[in-house]
Formats: sequence, structure tokens, C-alpha cells
Amino acid sequence: MHRFLLIGIILSLITPASVEPLGAQTVDSLAFKDLRFRMVGPFRGGRSSAVTGFPGDADRWLMGTTGGGVWETTDNGASWQNISDAFFGGSIGAVKVAESDPNVIYVGQGSADIRGNTSTGRGMWKSMDAGRTWTFIGLPEAGQIGRIEVHPDDHNLVYVAALGHPFGKNPERGIFRSKDGGETWQHLLALNDSTGASDLTMDMVNPRILYAGMWRAERKPWTLISGAQEGGVYKSTDGGDTWAKLGGGLPEGIVGKVGVSVSPADPNRVWAILEAEPDGGVYRSDDSGATWIRTNSDNDLRQRAWYYTHVQADPVDPNTIYALNTSLYRSVDGGMNFDIIPVPHGDVHDLWIHPHDPNRIIVADDGGGQVTVNGGLSWSSYFNQATAEFYDVIVDNGFPYRLYGAQQDNTTISVPAWTDVNTLYPKEHWQNVGGCESGPVALHPDYPDVVYAGCYGGVMDRYNLRTGQRRNILLYPQLQLGMAAKDLRHRFQWVSPMLVSKHDPQTIYHGSQHVNRSRDEGQTWETISPDLSTNTPEHQEQSGGPINADVTGVEIYNVVFSISESPFTGDEIWAGSDDGRIHITRDGGATWTDITPDGMPALGTVDEIELSTHSPGRAYVAVQRYRLDDFQPYIFRTDDYGGSWTLVVNGIPEDHPVRTVREDPEHEGLLFAGTEFGVFVTLNAGRTWQSFQRNLPITPVTGMRIAHDDLILSTQGRSFWILDDISPLREIGIAVAAGTYLFKPRNAVRLTNVGSASMAELTPDPRPAGAQIHYYLAQEPAEEVLIEVVDDRGEVVRTFSSDSATVTETNGQQIDKASGLNRLAWQTFYPGPEMPEDAVVWGYTGGVVAPPGTYTVRMTLSEQVQEQSFQLLPDPRIPDVTLASYEEQFRIALEVRDSINSIARTIEDLTAIREQVQGVMDRAESAGQTEVLRALADTLNDKSTSVTEELMQPKNRSAQDPIRFLPRLDNQWIELYGRITGTDGYIYGGAEGAPHEGTIERLSVLIDEWDGVRARYLELLESELQRFNNAVERLGLPAIVLPRRGRLVS
Repeated sequence: MHRFLLIGIILSLITPASVEPLGAQTVDSLAFKDLRFRMVGPFRGGRSSAVTGFPGDADRWLMGTTGGGVWETTDNGASWQNISDAFFGGSIGAVKVAESDPNVIYVGQGSADIRGNTSTGRGMWKSMDAGRTWTFIGLPEAGQIGRIEVHPDDHNLVYVAALGHPFGKNPERGIFRSKDGGETWQHLLALNDSTGASDLTMDMVNPRILYAGMWRAERKPWTLISGAQEGGVYKSTDGGDTWAKLGGGLPEGIVGKVGVSVSPADPNRVWAILEAEPDGGVYRSDDSGATWIRTNSDNDLRQRAWYYTHVQADPVDPNTIYALNTSLYRSVDGGMNFDIIPVPHGDVHDLWIHPHDPNRIIVADDGGGQVTVNGGLSWSSYFNQATAEFYDVIVDNGFPYRLYGAQQDNTTISVPAWTDVNTLYPKEHWQNVGGCESGPVALHPDYPDVVYAGCYGGVMDRYNLRTGQRRNILLYPQLQLGMAAKDLRHRFQWVSPMLVSKHDPQTIYHGSQHVNRSRDEGQTWETISPDLSTNTPEHQEQSGGPINADVTGVEIYNVVFSISESPFTGDEIWAGSDDGRIHITRDGGATWTDITPDGMPALGTVDEIELSTHSPGRAYVAVQRYRLDDFQPYIFRTDDYGGSWTLVVNGIPEDHPVRTVREDPEHEGLLFAGTEFGVFVTLNAGRTWQSFQRNLPITPVTGMRIAHDDLILSTQGRSFWILDDISPLREIGIAVAAGTYLFKPRNAVRLTNVGSASMAELTPDPRPAGAQIHYYLAQEPAEEVLIEVVDDRGEVVRTFSSDSATVTETNGQQIDKASGLNRLAWQTFYPGPEMPEDAVVWGYTGGVVAPPGTYTVRMTLSEQVQEQSFQLLPDPRIPDVTLASYEEQFRIALEVRDSINSIARTIEDLTAIREQVQGVMDRAESAGQTEVLRALADTLNDKSTSVTEELMQPKNRSAQDPIRFLPRLDNQWIELYGRITGTDGYIYGGAEGAPHEGTIERLSVLIDEWDGVRARYLELLESELQRFNNAVERLGLPAIVLPRRGRLVS
């Protein structure tokens, strides 16, 4: 069976150190084939600013998220499924279902509620099959698309409200029209390169009439610009061919963001909400926009106008109007007074009301999408949407390790990398670790009980998770909301960096425009650097204008944005600013040196500084400038402490800003980059990059960590993800060069309770169980691929084969032999008991759990044999179980398993006896010889049945029959077996270590019982069976033959 040749053994001696790296090459994507990301939660909705429904299907709704693509619910929000993955993703600003054909859906990318870190849109998409497939239909430079309107009788006639680029000027903004379903577009309303459309509404009685809100809006890292003379409400009466700005009582002069909605119940009634001072507020027109009155000017409806400023007319009642702001507001008296309708999450951005039943509503808010079917009395949950927006991720060294991050619009949160099958609900493992939505979170991975979590304004919490004690350790308490940056002693950005020293867990760093340090966990602070930014006065004025100021911390500029500490010494600190500066200290902060690369783009944000663990002085720096409308990728590398730099972005598309970069701490030159639109990998220290998107949805990747041999990601719209076991990438160059290659498996941990929680809802993707085995095939071979797991005694524990005959022969598992990287898993079990066919028992009948130790993987392909060893490690959470105890458990488990096998074979033999007796009697009857054999046959059958019924319960026919009928000896042994080894599928646990005294006593009792039954079985063979066989042979009939014993005659 095993083919060992010298050539194969030589191949197994190839090591990474003995083979040159791939140099400037990339590898075919098949080299990554079986590597997959998994989503680890949380299911806690992130922001949505676009929702809609289906007039012909009242239970079906769509949600566009600001970082996670388009989602659908068909059960009023009880569950959601993504329908855009594999086609597009990221930020969505508008979704629209065509009334004339609900199979036609239009989607516009880019949220028009432009936060300081908003993701840009990339155009329009269309589905003709209700969202199953999608086609890109243009407007790639339209930036943020906030509204889509479709003619009610012609799904090919579509209008788009495009705000334009959020961070710069561009001409492709305003109102666009397509008469051919997106094949071609006309730019109908174009005011200038700074003013776009914030809203659009169509008169459904006369679809030639349209109203548009026009808004001059632009973000810079240090400010928000909202408002211009040309802003306001515009109207077209000829399907968009011509437009006129409306007055008649609307605010004049500088107007900011505009929302507009025409009443379906009375098309002469039009509603608008406008940002203006002092005349802003809700306006109503009862003559199709000719004249207007202000009905409400409450600040509750006007606050933070750039983020809200939406109105929606009720489809049935012309006096009912909804306004969207921090809450959902409704007026039923023509817009004069508004009351709050409670919704599950604050900050409401969009609303769609069913045209035939206004009690059925969906809202889009900072927690995703929620549905009500009773006018807002109750809503669906947002704890069923894995669309969380995270700024970064860190991990600890626990087992399982945990992920930590700050979820925008929610709280900080920590979730485990995996959970066991005893989980009732994933939320039971969540932790709020202090701070707030902005974070960040910092800790020492070896001391995760103490977590530091931030909040905007420089707030920092020290949170002891073990005791529950939380202490604010803010460096300098000065309220910065509404303040000009120039008036702040410390300029703390929204996500001001925090770091716990690798070398001293009591030392923490916090970045303002300075690097600040505490050596006593935040009780006292010292500022150890000068201002490390450009300190540009014009970038430190109060953010906002020309109408309203807006300062939360997002707009605080000229700050330290990233801090990194050398893995070799705590005296070496690197700091990067959000305006394009990098500094280093190598003497603990006494002196600082500007080491900014010559090629640093002006005012680029230094998002990440990754210091290599392989070479002192080596760093990789991720710089993004998308907040200045520059989408180029920037990654700089230095090998001499910043003395010289090289730009290393070859292979990353020119429109993919880089948010994060990480180097594998185990393998020099293996790096990953997280961009606005996905993940990239380099195998040669950045000389060439290639896509590493795999199954990851298209979403901004904001943070990465490489820990525990895993690649861990945070995203801005799709929660946390993990790619388990990147170790094959450390050898992929060798594998590709060899053509056929068995990778060294990473060490596995013996676990008995992993897997999906069968009783839980919304469970994150489970961690791959067992020992992961990877092998590479340059081409699909004609020969069998055979992989065996061998223990340290040389016994083959498990067989995997591409050949079905081998699988049948060895009771193994079929595997793939396709070209590329293949992954399989040995579930760390030895073979379990062999059960009789159709046996119905109660208890665990799986394999014997393998003891900790050294195992070898052997791959045979034709004349090549390769071997790699790995360790199966004990569960670190139960250090009191010794290796000797595991070995004793294994020995007894095998003994019990073998006893169960003996019982099963005995049952099979007894069944075979009765079947053959019947066959002999049938032949005897044909020959007229039954009278001679009848008595012998009856005796043999009776005794055979009696022994069988001692061994098994023949009445068991269905899964729960063992509850009804007395257990027999086989089930008693199986009960014992499940208490000694396995996962015990009923209680989701399993034994660890040598059996205790009661188990050993029970084993002794069962051995005695089995000895007694076996004696009666052997007596039956030696007496009744032999007498019967002697008689049938004298008659010339065939004797009874047992499969494992042959003929029994005297």
C-alpha cells in the first residue's frame, strides 16, 4: 500500500532556507486556492443610508450599507442576506426597485451623508433578475449617489442624483438621466464642479415633473464645506431637459444641504428641508413649488445638517411628513409639529414607506436597516447584520485569542476568534471594553485583563476586565467639540493613536500633536516629543462653514496619527502624522529626527507604521491621501531607520488607497496590504503585489494583524474576518518551484468542543477543526494522490486519497487532486468502533481522540513520497492533565473501542448464522429433508437470538427508541466509550485525561458481562452450530460459514 522511494524522501528535505525566494515574481492565484477568510462577527449593524422596498411584496426590503454592499430581507428584517457580493460592495448611497418591473433594481454607490472618513462611490449598478446578478452601468466619477428615481411605467428611464467626489472638485455631479436603462447617460443639471445633487424626487402622477436638492459640499481632513449661493431646490417639468431654481419663500443667499419630497397623495404638495441661517428648516409648497412657507424651524430637525437633512412624504396622507435626524420624526399636521418615533438605533438617514400600507416602513440609520409593520410600534433588530464598521483590530494571546476594535456608531467590542459548540448565542462572548465608537483599543497581548480604550476628545479608559473597574486616565480634560484646533492644548483626532509598550505593560503612549507617555498605566503623563505635525495655522481654524460649524474630532488636524514601537527596544519610537510627517526617536523621546520620505505626498495621512521583526531599522509605512481626492496607493519601505525610502506599490491598482500594511513576523518579505477595496499580498518585501481577496467581500480593510499564524482583519462595513493558517504562504515559492509539494502543517491543538453552535442563531463562521494539511499540485496528476497521517509508532491513523477504491479499502476520505493549493483537515481522531449495519444506539460512536504527540503527514504521488511532521498539542486551558494521563486515556479508549468491535462482529456472526440457517432450510424443503434438520435449526436459531438480544436491543428502530427499551450490552459499552473519549455529541464536551475510578470500575463490570455472553456465544459455535453443520453435510447441503471463522464442523 505504501510506496517509499528515495526521490520522495529527498523532496521532503527541502527547507525554506535552501530555496531562493520568488524574487520579483508573483504566483498564479491557484497557489492560494483553498485559503479562505471567515467572518467572526459581530452581528451588530453598521451604518446604512439607503433603503427601499418592493410594492408588490410587502415582506421584502433592500438595504444599502456604507461599507458592506447591498442586503435583502424577505421576512421583514428577521434575517438579511447580501446580494451584491461577487459583483461589487463597499459604500452604497441609493437603491431603487422599478415599479414597472420589480426584477429591475438600480444601485448607486457612495453615501451622500459624507463623514470625514466616508468611502467614495464608484458608479451605478443594475440587476435585471431581482438581485441575483449585476451589471455595471456607468457614472464611475459620480462620487456619492444619494438618490435614484425610475419612471413608474418605464424601467429604462432612470434619474440619478450625484453629489460628486466628497473630497475634491469634479464636473460629474448633479442630475443624470438614462433613457436606455443605463447604456448611455445625459448630464441634465450641472451647476459647477463643486455643487452636486443631495436629493431627487419624482411626481408619480406626472413623472415629467422632478424636484432636486442641490448642495455645495466638500470634505477636507481639517474641515467640512457646506453651502453656496447656487444651493437650493430646482424643478423640471419636462423630464429633466430644463431646470429652474425655485424661490417663492425658500431661503435666499447661501444654502447648504437640501432634502425634498413630493407627496404621492397630493402632487401639488411638495416638502423641502434646507440648511440655511437663519431661515433653515422644513418648508411646504401647496402649488407645486411656486410658493413656500416654513412650517418648522426646530433645531432637532436641523442639527448637523450635512449628516441628515432628509424629508419623506407619506404615500397616503398629504398632511403627514417624516423628517430624519438623530431620530425619526413625524408630523401629522402639515409639518407644523413633529413627534419622535422611537427606532432601534439613532441617526436616521433614509426612509421608505410602503405605498399601499404606510404602517410598513424601513429606516436606514447608523445601526443598519430596521423594519416596522405596525407604524413604528415595534421594529426588527439590527443585531442580525454583520456590517460593523471598525477602525482597526488588535488581538491578545489568549486561547482562544480575542479580537478588539471600536465599532463606529456603537461601542468598542471584543469577540473571540472562535467559540465552542456550547454557545447559546454569540453575544454571550461579546465584551464592551471601554471608550466609545471612535476608540482605539490598546493592550499588551500577554496581559489582556487590562485594556485601554479611547474616545474622541482624547478620552482614554483603563478597564480591568477581570474586576470590572474602569478609570478615566485622560491626559488633559478640555472639551474639543465645536472648538478650533488652534485653541486646544492637545489636538486629539477622532481616532488618536494609543499603544501599550511591548517591553513594559505599564507603559502606554497616546498621540495628540505630540507623543505622550505614561509609565504607570495612566496615573501620570509626560509629553516626550515636540509638535510632530506641520502645525499649519490655516488647518486649525474651526471646522465648517459657510453656514454651520462642525467639530467632533474628525476634523482635528495636524496630529500624530500613528505610533509604533520597535520590537527590539523600547527606546525606539516612530510617529507618523496626518499631514505627511514621520519622526523617530531612538533614545526614549529625548531627541526626535524627521525622517519623512522625499516622495511623501503632500499632506498624506500616515495610517500605519509597521516595524519589521526581522531587521532593526526596517519599516513599512502605509500612507493614504483619499481624503484629499487622491486615490493612489502609497507604501514606503526603509531599511536604515528612515535614512532612505523606496515606494513599493507595484501591482496595487492606482485607485486603491492603502489603509494598513503588515509583515509576517515569521517569514521575512511576506506582507499584506489592506486597501479601500480589498487585500493584497507580496512575497518579496513589496517589490510586486497581487490580489489576495479570496472570498473576502469588497469592503474597506482598515486594520490587520498577523498573529497565531492567522491573518486578522477589521473592515469598514463587514465586521471582523480571519484567514486561518497562513503558514502555506511562507513556503509557497518553494511549492511553486517544486511543482508537487507537501507543506509543513502548523501545530494543532487537541480540542473536543469546536464547531458550529447548533442551537445558536447568527453564529459566526466556525474555525476549521483539526490539523490543517496543505499540498500543492502544479497540474492535476493522472495518478492517485495519497495522503496518510502516521503516529509516532508508525501506525497509519487516517488515509486520504483521490482514488475511490483506496478510500473504500481504507475507510478513508476522498480528496481533491486539482491543480493549485489544496487544503484538507485531519480531525485528530483514530478510527472509531465498527457498528453493525442499521444499529440504533444512544451515545458517541465517533473516533478515538488522538493523544498529544508528534504526527507525520505522508504524501505519495507516483514515485514521489514527501513527509512533514507536526505536533498535536494539549489544550492549554487544562494544564493539569499530563501527557501520561492523555496516553492512559488513549490506551483505555482503544481497549473499549476494540471490545465494542468484538461485540459488533459477534452480532454480525449471529445474524449471519440465522440468515444461513434459513437458506439451508429453504433448500432442505425443496429436497424434502426438513424433518431431519428442523429441531437442530430451531435450537440454533433460538440460542442465536437469545445471545443476540443480550448484546443488542432488537426493538430499536428509530433514533429515540433507546429511551423506550432497555439498553443491552452494546449500548452500555458505547456509553462507557463516550465517557472516555470523543466529543460526546449530546452535552458538547468530552473527556480529557485518564478515566477516573468509577469509569475503571464500570469497565471491569462490563468486561465480566461481556466475558459471560462471549462464553455462551462460543458454546453455541462449538455445540449447536457444529451439530447443525454436521447434519447438513451428511445431507449434502452447504454448511454455515462465518466470515471470520470459516466452516465449523466436528
